Amino acid sequence: MGEKRELIKEKLYAFICDKQYKPMRLKDIRFLLQVSDSDKKRVEEALNELISEGKITLTPKGKYKKMDQNLLVGTYIGNKKGFGFVRVEGEKEDYFIPAKYTMDAFHNDRVVIKPEEFAMAGKRKEAKIVNILDRGMTVVVGTFERQDGFGFVLPDNQKVADDIFISKKDTMGAMSGHKVVCQITSYGEKGKSPEGKIVEILGHINDPSTDLLSVVRAYDIPMEYPEKVMKALDDIPDEVSEEDIKGRTDFRDLLTVTIDGEDAKDLDDAISISYENGIYILGVHIADVSHYVKEKSELDKEALKRGTSCYLIDSVIPMIPHKLSNGICSLNAGVDRLTLSCIMKIDKKGKVIDHTICEGVIRVDERMSYTNVQKILERNDDDILERYKHIIDMCDLMLELSKIIRACRHKRGSIDFDVDETKILVDENHKPIEIKAYDRNPATKLIEDFMLMANETIAEDYFWQELPFEYRTHESPDPEKIDNLTVFMNNFGLFMRPNQEEIHPKELQKVLERIEGEPYEALISKMMLRSMKQARYSTECTGHFGLSCKYYCHFTSPIRRYPDLQIHRIIKENLHGELNNKRISHYNRILPGVAADNSAKERRAEEAEREVIKLKEIEYMQDHIGELYKGVVSGVTSNYVFVELENTVEGAVSIAYMYDDCYYFHEDLYAVIGEQSGKKYQLGDKVTIKVLRCDKIKKTIDFSFVDDNIEGVE
Repeated sequence: MGEKRELIKEKLYAFICDKQYKPMRLKDIRFLLQVSDSDKKRVEEALNELISEGKITLTPKGKYKKMDQNLLVGTYIGNKKGFGFVRVEGEKEDYFIPAKYTMDAFHNDRVVIKPEEFAMAGKRKEAKIVNILDRGMTVVVGTFERQDGFGFVLPDNQKVADDIFISKKDTMGAMSGHKVVCQITSYGEKGKSPEGKIVEILGHINDPSTDLLSVVRAYDIPMEYPEKVMKALDDIPDEVSEEDIKGRTDFRDLLTVTIDGEDAKDLDDAISISYENGIYILGVHIADVSHYVKEKSELDKEALKRGTSCYLIDSVIPMIPHKLSNGICSLNAGVDRLTLSCIMKIDKKGKVIDHTICEGVIRVDERMSYTNVQKILERNDDDILERYKHIIDMCDLMLELSKIIRACRHKRGSIDFDVDETKILVDENHKPIEIKAYDRNPATKLIEDFMLMANETIAEDYFWQELPFEYRTHESPDPEKIDNLTVFMNNFGLFMRPNQEEIHPKELQKVLERIEGEPYEALISKMMLRSMKQARYSTECTGHFGLSCKYYCHFTSPIRRYPDLQIHRIIKENLHGELNNKRISHYNRILPGVAADNSAKERRAEEAEREVIKLKEIEYMQDHIGELYKGVVSGVTSNYVFVELENTVEGAVSIAYMYDDCYYFHEDLYAVIGEQSGKKYQLGDKVTIKVLRCDKIKKTIDFSFVDDNIEGVE
């Protein structure tokens, strides 16, 4: 928002809140404030923003007034059963909305709620919706079911309560089983079914390539670049020119490597390292994307709109076009590339005793993979050792420094959640052929250590300069969640120091050390991770709980993350002495909005990535129905026992179909126990299951328990 509109907004709010004025129509506000013709649109936009922020409200008669102090504004979270919740910013707990008080709100709507004045002890806060401000969804992605003369769309999003009615003229010829994009034409007011029309047919639900496209459409992730963005690429060179290099620090004579996965194409970071007189000199060289993506350019606007690259199994939806991400910005071996470099001097205790931030130019000597670096470190592949004999000493030095940095982080209390991530291998048709845990070896960890060190160093530098900046923050967990975690861990004989207002990450770290190698290690780690708050971007440097550090930012991935690109601009302006009062004021004004938007886009990408993984897991397990697997009980509710298999796939056993006994849920034990037999299924138990069925529409994988002595278990 421009500065003028911000001033108009402040003036409007003060005017509407003035006690001498009653609720007024738009034309009355314009008249009383003597709004010029050029400002009429700004006034209307400012009023709409004040409504969205919950500061004022629009009455049914079209008059603006100050929001009742007893009302709150939040985002509606739907549920298939008809009830829902409203999340209010700043509130620790969501408000429960009974089905009769939802006002037919749709998932993600911006709503006004009236909280119940009295709530029973221990009961979730309740409220009722009194107004719907904005519709959060205009399209729904789902599976089409054809009927005689009409059809329905079964939404993929399980938070959308109702199926969408489609009249015959609006089906676009879709057949049952087609994945479609449906534009909502009616939200089902007054008890009627929501209605819509098909605007795109994505493919059949059984087509492996349809999964990715349906998720992308559902989360409104841009795939194609607008024509004006692609046209802007005409001005981007294919090679670094001598003119670009002028004034930069020349690192081309340094032995420099990149270390990434085998299939990575957008290489953000490169490493150089040396050791002199008891001091390690670590160079973290980051692609200088901001040299090519200028503020407010078409490329920049599109990058901000996307916020982050999205990695969907074997496909990447990049934040910036491939000519940049895989070309001139990518730190490819054997060619000159521009960087923003952080050169750190680190002592043997892992402390950064000095550092330099500068614009640089590098020429990467080797494009290394995690696999080959690991082979070098283990000395177990003669061909690889011969091929990379010139960097063996460098790899050894990197491992040496990595261990020092990791030990230093561990000493201060940094938590290392070594939870298995899912790796899915697919064929050329996107069909999953193997699912396994992602291998996280010392080669991946050393790059992680160096990137964390650079991020911390940059953040601390700019915090003490007291300049506007975008930090990566992670707040302490809520005490209630820690209390619940403590109770949960007590079932395994694990205890944390009680009666602390704010737990220190070192307490959690100690627990992780105690459970290392135990059968319930992964389970406890996941429960602990779920107790944490979500990290976010902020203009306030409030520290990072998980890393147990005071200063942290994201500096090392500007090809795939907008926050990194944003702070690169600030750093470069500062290096050139261009951060005058006008520019500082500019960044102070835009950064809060940029940080909030970056956080939202990050969550969107993460949710999309998780959904694609779930769909591919279902598709994979469909080919293994009837087969037996070993797993661990990963969750227990009153209706289901969840089991995670060794390949990381999770499914559920319905208690209603456990026919060998009548099982009851014991919340305090996190277990179900048979009434007659006393047989118990508890969190962390090793079990054997059979795959019963898979449902892509409901996104479920159903198991049944079998005798652990059966042969042929995978």
